[in-house]
Amino acid sequence: MTSIFETVLGAEYGRLHPMMQRRFGVGLSSGEACVGRGLMSAIRRGPWWTVPFLQIGRMRNILIPDTGTDVPFVIENYPYLDPFGRETVTFVREYTLGAKRRRFDATMILDGDRIVDYLGTHQHLAVDLDLRVDDRGGLVLTSDAQRFHEGPVGFRFPMLFSGRARLREYYDDADQLFHVDLEVRNHRFGFLFGYHGAFECEWMPATDVPARLKPRRHERRT
Repeated sequence: MTSIFETVLGAEYGRLHPMMQRRFGVGLSSGEACVGRGLMSAIRRGPWWTVPFLQIGRMRNILIPDTGTDVPFVIENYPYLDPFGRETVTFVREYTLGAKRRRFDATMILDGDRIVDYLGTHQHLAVDLDLRVDDRGGLVLTSDAQRFHEGPVGFRFPMLFSGRARLREYYDDADQLFHVDLEVRNHRFGFLFGYHGAFECEWMPATDVPARLKPRRHERRT
């Protein structure tokens, strides 16, 4: 068996930097989990009118309204089987901004030939991800269609009221750190949110997934 990322990327997976292959090889077959710790050089947001949008996201750990520089953060990637038998990988980020702690919760599954990224504490948003490998052996993840699920309600989320994310991650042999850069933009209103920073990783057995990393509700629909 291979990780969900290797399954989607196929032969392209071999073009990733070896450290990126290990990081995105986290899964049930590898038996490894990964925890990264580092600093966000900058966390940014768009103009003042984006704050209500970000505050709504904060309520379910989808986005954060704060800004800052040299912000300590942790990202935890653990694989587990969800209640529907799907291999799931957590992408839970926690930021320390003074006395405040903010979380950005995401869990990813393999659905056919695509990865679906569930966002938030209750997996309300299901987002298709496009993956490609760049020239330096890094990974570029771009969000595509988004669907909203809550109880019996389910619909394709209009992109007019949301944003498309592009996340770039790569490993730098010079400083031996992983580097990450995220931008969320709305096609009409422009830049909404972003950050960039660097971190180092520690790998450990994936046998015990902390309950705090799992969503409060798992969504069957993709």
